[in-house]
Amino acid sequence: MKETIAKDLLKISAVFLRPDEPFTWASGIKSPIYCDNRLTLSDVAVRNDVENAFAKLIEEKYPEAEVLMGTSTAGIAHAAISAHLLGLPMGYVRSSNKDHGRQNRIEGKLEKGEKVVVVEDLISTGGSVIEVVDALRQAEAEVLGIVSIFTYGMKKGIERLKEANVENTSLCDLDALLKTAVEENYIRPEDEKRILVFRDDPSDESWIKR
Repeated sequence: MKETIAKDLLKISAVFLRPDEPFTWASGIKSPIYCDNRLTLSDVAVRNDVENAFAKLIEEKYPEAEVLMGTSTAGIAHAAISAHLLGLPMGYVRSSNKDHGRQNRIEGKLEKGEKVVVVEDLISTGGSVIEVVDALRQAEAEVLGIVSIFTYGMKKGIERLKEANVENTSLCDLDALLKTAVEENYIRPEDEKRILVFRDDPSDESWIKR
């Protein structure tokens, strides 16, 4: 599964690998990688791979799931399609409460005690998805876990998820993607090591000078 999704993400440029021309994040950190998983929705073949993989993963890992909840906004479509394939209800969690109407944070029907799987597109430092988990727990739902398309595997994200006592399972991760990227000649073998230096410590810019 990881190799298939890695090839898909690289093929449609949902993941850009540019160690020689780094991206600059909003925080100012230089990054050799940029991920835009929204592009998976625009390619029918890739979208089918992602949603079928999500459905299989949820069915196998969380057979007791009663509802899928997408993160706003990137996880909404994936939660909807996966829920359709599984015959499950879905909803989504806003980044904050609406400022009008019923001022909902959680959209869609959710009963107390319902078993929920959160659907996310990307896990980096884990902050935003943990906020979603917290909101669902405050609504007295039982969060079984998180599924996502891709994770960088950053130390900060792993630690945050552990502290929040929630597990994330990604269809693909950075290690698998870089291995595929080298095999498919998207990057050079030496670039793989540089990008992993960044992943292990984003504040360490020594990889830029290599």
